[in-house]
Amino acid sequence: MTDNYDDIIHLPHHVSKRHPQMRLYSRAAQFAPFAALTSYGEVVAETARYTSPKVEMMEDDRELLDRKLSILFSNLAERPTVSITYFQPDAHKEGGSYLTVTGVVKFIRDSERMILMDNGKRIGVDSIIGLEGEVFRLIEFR
Repeated sequence: MTDNYDDIIHLPHHVSKRHPQMRLYSRAAQFAPFAALTSYGEVVAETARYTSPKVEMMEDDRELLDRKLSILFSNLAERPTVSITYFQPDAHKEGGSYLTVTGVVKFIRDSERMILMDNGKRIGVDSIIGLEGEVFRLIEFR
């Protein structure tokens, strides 16, 4: 039985003298998967990224935080080191994350309701949910 290609099947492979052969890497790239939706993976990753909802503080916790802020304000000359836990809203979707920063408080701008740390970090007073530090241990809270 003879096939249609019997006359050429055993001939040597043609190599062009005018055009150089394509590199193996470039040849493989021809068969790489095609990403028709280029930003689809980014959108899926952004949707899957977890954010926490902002928790509203109870009145007792708010009063305790106000007392701690007052103590902190009156002891700024001592350059107290404190840990501040605050809510940072997410720039791209609803919710955010809770962060804790530890450092020396440089000053408090009451008019802007802002705390400035010695490392330049600015924290809004309204986003703070927790204050801890040695300066607060001297005072007994009820």
